[in-house]
Amino acid sequence: MNIAELDLNVLVVFAAMLQHQSVTRAGQALNLSQPAMSAALAKMRIQLGDPLFVRTGHGMRPTPRALQLSEPVQKLLEIVRLDVLQQPLFDPSTARRIFTIITPDIGETVFLPKMLAYAQVNAPNICLRSVAISSEGAGEALELGKADLAIGYFPDLAKAGFFQQRLFKNSFVSIVRSEHPRVGDHLTMESFLAESHAIVRPAGRTHLFERFLDEKHIKLDVRVELSHFASLLTLISSSDLIATVPRDIGHVFATLARVRLVDPPLQPPSFHLMQHWHSIVNSDPANIWLRQMVKTLFSD
Repeated sequence: MNIAELDLNVLVVFAAMLQHQSVTRAGQALNLSQPAMSAALAKMRIQLGDPLFVRTGHGMRPTPRALQLSEPVQKLLEIVRLDVLQQPLFDPSTARRIFTIITPDIGETVFLPKMLAYAQVNAPNICLRSVAISSEGAGEALELGKADLAIGYFPDLAKAGFFQQRLFKNSFVSIVRSEHPRVGDHLTMESFLAESHAIVRPAGRTHLFERFLDEKHIKLDVRVELSHFASLLTLISSSDLIATVPRDIGHVFATLARVRLVDPPLQPPSFHLMQHWHSIVNSDPANIWLRQMVKTLFSD
C-alpha cells in the first residue's frame, strides 16, 4: 500500500497490543474505549494486510507477521518520540552556533560589544556575525533564513509575518570636538545654523534627523556626507564640524574620542529601537535565547 494511506495511529495501537496482548488492557493504556479499540484493530488489520493478533485461551497472541513487525515499529515510534515530538533544547553553555544579526554600523558600535561580552561568559562557543543590509532587504534576509535577527530602526519590518519587540527609546544629540572654539555647553539656533555640519546617510537613505529638518524647511551648511556613522569619530574629533546623531551612539563616541555631547536647539520626535525577527524562527529555542539576551542587555 501507499505510505500516504497509512494511518500512523495504528502503529501506536499495534505497539500497545504487542505489549499487553489484551484489547481491554491495551485500550486502557491508550485511554481508548472498547469500541474505539475494536475499530482501530480492524483498520490496522486492513492496512497491514494480516490478522496480527488472534484470540486464544492465553489472550490475543501475535501472528508471525506481527512478530516480524515488532522491531521496526518500535524503532519508528521511538524516532517519532525523540526526534519529532521532543521539543529541541538549546544549552548556550555548550552550543556551537553562528547567529547572524542585521544592524547598521551604528548598531555594531552600540550592540555588539555588550552582546559579545555576555556571550563570552554565558555562551563561549557562540559566534556573532553582523551584516549591514538596507531596511528594504532586511525582511527578505530574515524570511529566507539568511539572518536570525534585525536590531535597530527598521520601520519596513512592521508587517505581517514578522515580530518586533521594543528595546529602548532613543533621541538625538549633537557632537563636537572637545576643544571646539565656538560651541560651549549649549547650542543656540543661530550658532547651530552658522556652523558647518557632517551628516550620515546610511545605505544612501536620509536619516531621521535630516528628514525632520527637511520637514521643517531648515537648511544646514553641510560640508561632508558619510555612509557610515563610525566614520564620524575621527572626522568630528579632528575638525570643527558638528554632527547630530542618535543619543546612544553619541555616548559611545564620547568614551572613545575627545568629543562632547551638546543638545541641539531643536529636537525631532524620539524613536524606538526594536529587535525584529521572522515568524519562521519564532519558536526556535536558540533564537529565543538570542532575543532574550538582547532584551536583557538593552531594554530600558
